[in-house]
Amino acid sequence: MTPSHVSRSIDGEWTLRRLLTEVVGSGPKTADDMSYEQAREAFDRVLAGDPDPATLGAFLLANRWKESTPEELAGFVDSMRERSVRTSAPDADPVDCGANYDGKRKTAVLGVASGLVAAATGTPVVAHSGPKLPAKHGTTYGDVLAELGVSTDLDPAESAAMVDAVGFGFYAQSRFNPLVHARREVRESVGVRTSINTVETLANPANASAHFGSFYHLSYAERIANAIRESEKLPFERVVMAQGMEGYDDVRPGTTRVAEWSGGEVADDEIETADFGADFDREDLRVEDLPADSARVTEDVLAGERDDAFADAVALNAGFRIYAGGDADSVGEGVSQARDALADGSAAARLDALRAFDA
Repeated sequence: MTPSHVSRSIDGEWTLRRLLTEVVGSGPKTADDMSYEQAREAFDRVLAGDPDPATLGAFLLANRWKESTPEELAGFVDSMRERSVRTSAPDADPVDCGANYDGKRKTAVLGVASGLVAAATGTPVVAHSGPKLPAKHGTTYGDVLAELGVSTDLDPAESAAMVDAVGFGFYAQSRFNPLVHARREVRESVGVRTSINTVETLANPANASAHFGSFYHLSYAERIANAIRESEKLPFERVVMAQGMEGYDDVRPGTTRVAEWSGGEVADDEIETADFGADFDREDLRVEDLPADSARVTEDVLAGERDDAFADAVALNAGFRIYAGGDADSVGEGVSQARDALADGSAAARLDALRAFDA
C-alpha cells in the first residue's frame, strides 16, 4: 500500500496553534483532551510539515505533559497509517515487534536473537526501527542487524520477502514510514520522548495481527491496547506486553507483569521468570559496546556457545514471541519450544538464512 498524497495544506479548522491555545496547551492540570477527529487532523498537519517548528515542538510537548488518551493516539496512528506508512504484508502472519525507537544504552539488545529463535519454532517475527532518536539515542534492532552484516535498507516488499524466506524480517522506518522519519529534526530539537515515539511503534508495516511490546507501568499497556481498539486502521487482533528493560521489548527478569488484549478488556498477570529457567539479574545482561556486543551475543547464543544469563534471556524473550503469536498456550510452553530450537541447531540456521538473504 502506498500512502496518500500529502499536501502542505490540510483541510480542516483545527490548526496546531488553535489546538494549543484552546485545547491541549493550558498545562497538565487544566488542558482538555482532543477528540479522535481533532487528533487525526493534528497529525495530518504534523506529517505534512504544515506547522512551523516552534509550534510543532510546543504541540508535542503539550501532549507529553497532558498524556495522550487512547482516542488521541488512535487519531495519530490512523493519520500515520493513511498518509505515511507503506505496508507490505508477507504471506506469513508475523508477530509485530516495534520496540521503542530510542533504543537501549546499558543491556544487550536481544530481540534479533529472540526473533530468530521464535522463527525456528515456526512463529514468524517482524521488527522495525529507525536511526537513533532522543531521549536515549540508544542501540536498536537495525543497529544489531547491521553489525551482523544483514542488509537493512530494504523496500517494504523486500522486507516482506525476508519474512517469508527467513521467518524473521526487518522494516526500516525511512523506507516504510517516510513522513514520520522526516520529522526527526524537530524531534531532536525537542529532545524528549513525545507521542510520536509511541505511535511509530504501532506502525505495523507487515499488517500483522499480533503485537508484542513492553511497558513500565500497567497503565501504559492499557492505553496502547485501548488505542488499538479505537483505531480504524490497525489490524491488530491480539496484543501481549511485558515489563521491559530500558523501555525496550526485552523482558525484565524477576517478578514481571504481563498484559494481554484480544478485543475485550486488558487482562494482566504476574510471572516469575525464574520459573522458566531465567533466574538472573538485569545487571548480568550489561555490555559495553551495545551494537557489537549485542551482535556477538546473538551469534554465540544461536550457535550454542553460551550457557549463561544471555542464553536464558534469549529463550525467555523468544518464548514470549511464540506465545504472542498464538503458537504456545503459555509463556512457559513457548520458552520450552525456544530451548529446543537452540539445542537442535535450527535457530542457528535461521541466522545463516538471514545473512544469506538477497533481496
